[in-house]
Amino acid sequence: MTIDKLNNTLSAIDDINRQDPNVISYQGSNQAKELVYGQQMTDCLQRYWPQANEVLQIAVRAQHIKRWQLKRTEFSEGKAGYYQWRIAQGKFHAELTASIMLKQGYSVAESKQCASIIRKENLQTNTDTQTLEDVACLVFMMHYFDDFATKYIQQDNEAKIVRIVQLTWKKMSPQAHDIALGLALPEHLAAIVTKALS
Repeated sequence: MTIDKLNNTLSAIDDINRQDPNVISYQGSNQAKELVYGQQMTDCLQRYWPQANEVLQIAVRAQHIKRWQLKRTEFSEGKAGYYQWRIAQGKFHAELTASIMLKQGYSVAESKQCASIIRKENLQTNTDTQTLEDVACLVFMMHYFDDFATKYIQQDNEAKIVRIVQLTWKKMSPQAHDIALGLALPEHLAAIVTKALS
């Protein structure tokens, strides 16, 4: 494995995510939503898991690669349709990332390993898969929690966001719990976490 190969792969992922038609305001400018998300994921991984291997680094960056391709509206409404969409997204992200890795010179075994992590297989036994889940949960709490909380509180449905935090917490490792509890969350978000964990 080489640094150039890794950087070229991450750049290829970014090039795809830069095409996201969904734009958000981030750090003072309008940017492609999934490009920002991928870089937030990498930042979190580097901060808390600086020794992460290359395959995990790629999986983390590609967690939402070209996420706009498969639209939620293409699947049935309700919880069952939502889970079908999530599974389809995981397969799509995994296959696209594996193909990029092969083009950049990674082995078939490495591309399959990365695809398995992105599909979140063997969550309880594969430490790389668990780390990807941990990073995704922490990035949610650091960057997206406030918007979700605001939406449900405006609907007078704080119980919904409390439940989301509880479900998120269940997916996280003890290490991620410790990191999350150390985050400098705004007071109103910290209060929601306290309610969720009480």
